[in-house]
Amino acid sequence: MQSTPHLDVLPPLVETGKTDELVESGRTLFTTVSPLNDSYAVFPAPLFEKLSTRLKSTDSGEQNIYLVSSKPPPSTERRLFVGDTSIIFAAMQNLRKTVDENGVYLTQHESIQRSIRKLALDYVNFAKECWIHTSRIAGEANQATADHYRSLYTCLSLFTILYLPEYGLENAPVGDDLMEWLNIHFIEPSTEEGDHLSGLDRPWEDETYWPYLTRAILRGLSKAVTFFLGTLSEHPSRNLQRLAQSIIPLLSTQPKLQHFDAERDFAYASHRWKEKVKTLRIELNDVPESDRRDSFEDWWDRFSDIIGILEGREEVIRKVCEDLGADWREVCVAWGVFVDTRLRRQDLPDVVGQVLEDMPPDPTILEDMVHVALFMGDPLKALEHAAQLDPWLSAHLADMMEPLSLVEQAANDESGLSVRDFSVLSYAHYLHSDPAMWRITVTYMYSCGKVGAATADEILVRVPLRLQSKPSNSNNGGGSQADQGDLSAIVKDVNATCHEYQREAVRRTVCKIAAQAFVQKKEFGLAISYCSSAEDWPGLGRVIDRVLQEYLHSGPEQYTKFVSGIAPSLQGLRANSAAHGVFTHRLMFAVRYAEFHQRLLNRDLQDAAWDLVSMLQEGIAPKAWWAVLLCDAFELLQYDPTPLFSYAGACVLLRRLDEIVSRTAQGAGEDYLKILEAKLRVDGQKDTQKQLQLVRFALAKYFARCAMIGTGGTQTVPRRVDLTV
Repeated sequence: MQSTPHLDVLPPLVETGKTDELVESGRTLFTTVSPLNDSYAVFPAPLFEKLSTRLKSTDSGEQNIYLVSSKPPPSTERRLFVGDTSIIFAAMQNLRKTVDENGVYLTQHESIQRSIRKLALDYVNFAKECWIHTSRIAGEANQATADHYRSLYTCLSLFTILYLPEYGLENAPVGDDLMEWLNIHFIEPSTEEGDHLSGLDRPWEDETYWPYLTRAILRGLSKAVTFFLGTLSEHPSRNLQRLAQSIIPLLSTQPKLQHFDAERDFAYASHRWKEKVKTLRIELNDVPESDRRDSFEDWWDRFSDIIGILEGREEVIRKVCEDLGADWREVCVAWGVFVDTRLRRQDLPDVVGQVLEDMPPDPTILEDMVHVALFMGDPLKALEHAAQLDPWLSAHLADMMEPLSLVEQAANDESGLSVRDFSVLSYAHYLHSDPAMWRITVTYMYSCGKVGAATADEILVRVPLRLQSKPSNSNNGGGSQADQGDLSAIVKDVNATCHEYQREAVRRTVCKIAAQAFVQKKEFGLAISYCSSAEDWPGLGRVIDRVLQEYLHSGPEQYTKFVSGIAPSLQGLRANSAAHGVFTHRLMFAVRYAEFHQRLLNRDLQDAAWDLVSMLQEGIAPKAWWAVLLCDAFELLQYDPTPLFSYAGACVLLRRLDEIVSRTAQGAGEDYLKILEAKLRVDGQKDTQKQLQLVRFALAKYFARCAMIGTGGTQTVPRRVDLTV
């Protein structure tokens, strides 16, 4: 995969063509490279000559930091490919866990080898399907994409042939399998050439006839060869007619390994067949010199090359391949079919090494370089080139190579990563260029030992909880239900991933982050739920404090609506033995205080008065809120129709008021009056003390009123408190 030559970031720091404005502002762009992957942090920074001025400035405004990747994010069809193949990868991880008590892969077992081969073929088929799909879409860009998937297809299928043959055939001759691979992926001669020649009455007069026929014989295309050799029955030379008729049955009976039950029988049949080729050579040499040419071509030389191929003469095969414009692959494959019919996989490097001396590959074509490394039996070099071609390819090749003992399992002392883990982790970093693919990204990372797990942890705690954030228009307690569902679904997915990989610490961190996001959206019920799930009791306390602040900022009506969303959490927290009592107690106060205001709004004043006294008497109300509650009591104390507080209840109010006054006089007023100051929106204790003085006057009048009535005020009876609003 190629790096992106140009990167655009949004929102733009400066518009196109207006970079001078950035310089005039005394700023420039700085970049910092990530130590983990190919991403960059881009941000505006002051010019060096402006740095001292910057340090003296008091401007603390925020600025954007752009996180960009040098790799383009996966396209639509790429995402489908990545997602489908990740399923195969997951199945492969289950196989990789099959080890003995010493941690050695049990790949010698037939069932395991067959399973690995099946998964490798699944990779091959997915690459093939993606190639076919993208090939059907017109356009130069799509053609480049199709060519890329074709390269993946050729590399994967070659790897499967050379390193994952059918069980029991590891030491079998490989020539026929490689010829099948070559014919599938590098089609020669072309169909168009065959159609052109088949439409001619005398095709041998065409300059492409003999090259086509020779290439077809080299590739083992017996049907095409039989047809075009049959056209030579009309050739003026009777010698050529006779030779053509003699070679047709010889080509159709060339022994193939798959047609024999034992390699010994195949070797014997190949020897007998070569003897027949020698006989044909003798017949060819008996052709008189005068009859070796026609008016268009030296047919004898052409036919001699064909017989030389069948004889397995390496110099002829090299010469023919060079004349035909074939590359090193065709020579090496033909070697295993004609020169050494018993050529085995472990012998390929020697043959390929000889061929490459005269026909080196193009080092700029990464596909070719991967093929060379696989033919040469050099897995590390193959991974190196595969990583340049596509990190997906190197990751999945390495994942299969390790259990096959093709690469070392031991981790590098410096990086802490094995060859396989390094390749897989590099691919995972590429996937992270698209944040939406975090699920697949961490799947690959968690398969890479401690280093990969640590990296995946960082990915999970940074999963964008809102990929398409929209401002809330709601004023009645938070965002819409759809917004809640979007955020909750993402958090649930992250939590499920943490459970799958047993990352409890990460799960708790994510829950804390989610709670903060819900607090910002004023979804306090969900925020408390996630704080409880994370066992973040200080965070729970901060959420409750934020709810109480809504009373100060928005008033009692809005406050009661917010508390209606958190009241159900109280029962669950009480049942949670791990929950800290102090935070549960604070939540209880928030609920009871909302209930008190709901009764006021409903004009249920008698019960409201009872609630207020019980919160103070039972110690439910924090001391910081006592002054606020006493000010709430002011209206109830002045209610004319009937006294709402019992004499004992009024005494509770007076005792709390006295404590506030005495403690304030001792210098602890900050602990008792700060929240009342926020409610009254005043700065300083003078105004709050005046307000409390009014409460004292109201209490004095209330006690006088009770004395005049002589009953001690209306007596309230105990009742069950409903902890819901």
